[in-house]
Amino acid sequence: MNTSSEIMEFDKFKFMQFTRDIYVGHGVLQRITEVTKKNLRGGTVTIVTGKNTLNIAGQKISDILTAASIDNHVVLAGPADEENLSHVTDVAKESGSGMIIGVGGGSKIDLAKKTAYYLDVPLVSVPTTPSHDGIASPRASIKRKGWSVSEEGVMPVSIIADTAVMIKVPFRYLSAGAADVISNETAILDWKLANRLRGEDYSSSASAIAEYAAKELIEKAHLIMPDVEESVWLVTKQILASGTSMAIAASSRPASGGEHLIAHALDMLAPNKAIHGEQVALGSIVTMFLHGGNWRGLADTYRKIGIKTRAEDYGIKEESMIQAVRSAHRIRPERFTILGDMDLSYNAAENALKITGII
Repeated sequence: MNTSSEIMEFDKFKFMQFTRDIYVGHGVLQRITEVTKKNLRGGTVTIVTGKNTLNIAGQKISDILTAASIDNHVVLAGPADEENLSHVTDVAKESGSGMIIGVGGGSKIDLAKKTAYYLDVPLVSVPTTPSHDGIASPRASIKRKGWSVSEEGVMPVSIIADTAVMIKVPFRYLSAGAADVISNETAILDWKLANRLRGEDYSSSASAIAEYAAKELIEKAHLIMPDVEESVWLVTKQILASGTSMAIAASSRPASGGEHLIAHALDMLAPNKAIHGEQVALGSIVTMFLHGGNWRGLADTYRKIGIKTRAEDYGIKEESMIQAVRSAHRIRPERFTILGDMDLSYNAAENALKITGII
């Protein structure tokens, strides 16, 4: 029988952030007033958006808040890079912002997440397109020195995903969002590998949720179609589930492995050729091959939802694709994946890409 002096000290600690209110469906944009009144800590509301998304939803949100006598102002921003982040943060700080609303597809919400993190104020995420799972996660992808880096942000206190707004964007973005979630399949394989080989902390509950989200879209891929609002509903729900898995893990691990590193490498080597989810799809096919998994089934699923699986279809040169696979591990050297911790040989990367039909 153990005495108190023999009891081992337990000193593990973990902090998790969760979204309190989530509205998904037709016409939910009107909920912005009650969400703002519930979470505003005083001061003004800063709406972070872009030129296009201002017309889609940003201006409407500002008008709704103004009609409710809630002081607000709009900040137009470009890509999620250091320059725009500094600009948005400075404006929000100078205006005494008590809450940030990110309105956009990805980069604007990333800027909003990081600004809210710096100012320690609540964030509301209002996606205008279901193009990737960043709309519901506590991580922000910021480009620094040419590379996209996943950084700590804040978890949105509320997410308002209006399918009537999101259905207006081209189907390509819906496909990319679905592909981003489906790529959880390879991210989880990489996470398990890091746990086995490097002793990295692993959360079976976070993994289960991320895998469920991916499998749900794989099984219902035939329901993801253009000009169907219910398709937006289907994909957005699993994007939110994927974001929850990252909140539980307090890391992007459940939804970001070697496939995301390849996507970020392509941002540098073949900029503006494909959007994030499309690049992630290419990355997950090749990493699934390297894991010895069912890459053919994965590629077939991507094609079902409208994702092209050849680099040339996006205007990505073979050499750029090969170098992206070879060098991707350098982006986050602390994140161990199937890509290893050194450059793959040129022949190994080329063969993997040729066998999978990516080049």
